[in-house]
Amino acid sequence: MKPERIAAAKPGTIAAMKPQKTARKRLEIHPLTSDRWEDLVALFGEKGACGGCWCMWWRLARSAFLKGKGAGNRRALGKIVRAGGVPGLIAYCDGTPAGWCSVAPREDYPVLSRSRVLAPVDDRPVWSIVCFFVAKPFRRTGLTAALIEGALAYAKKNGAAIVEGYPVEPKRGAMPDAFAYTGLASSFLRAGFAEVARRSATRPFMRYYL
Repeated sequence: MKPERIAAAKPGTIAAMKPQKTARKRLEIHPLTSDRWEDLVALFGEKGACGGCWCMWWRLARSAFLKGKGAGNRRALGKIVRAGGVPGLIAYCDGTPAGWCSVAPREDYPVLSRSRVLAPVDDRPVWSIVCFFVAKPFRRTGLTAALIEGALAYAKKNGAAIVEGYPVEPKRGAMPDAFAYTGLASSFLRAGFAEVARRSATRPFMRYYL
């Protein structure tokens, strides 16, 4: 049976972080804190989201990321959470861990600055949305859009003035989910983001001003 579409809240509002109800689905989006760690483990599963990444791709030097694929990257993310850091948001549908969004100040993702395509466009302080993971039963239900809105609300609550996204924009047709882990440009546009740069044909550099 196809999952019911999930309702979304207005971008940038704290309401995006509160429980929402539809006819058959109840959506909650929460910061990933230590008490929710096991929920993230259940969501990411044996593959650690994608190929043992554990959402450390943007946080670690490439050699460290590759060396830690799987258990090592899981330990690295767990260490951040145990130390009181909040590396992102976890979404629940009817109480089931359903989706993930990595959002934090840009400096938490040093790999961005080493990227030719995603290097900073200026020196303004920003928050970055760098990654999504949605469990298969909840894909194409609007959950990514809800996570973007939740990320905007969370960033605003924590003092952000600008939030960036680095989605992909396929040249034609659909794109396999594994290659769209930074989100699709269409989702960010619908959330109110605007393109501010493009150094690659398929990678718009987008911002939302809170």
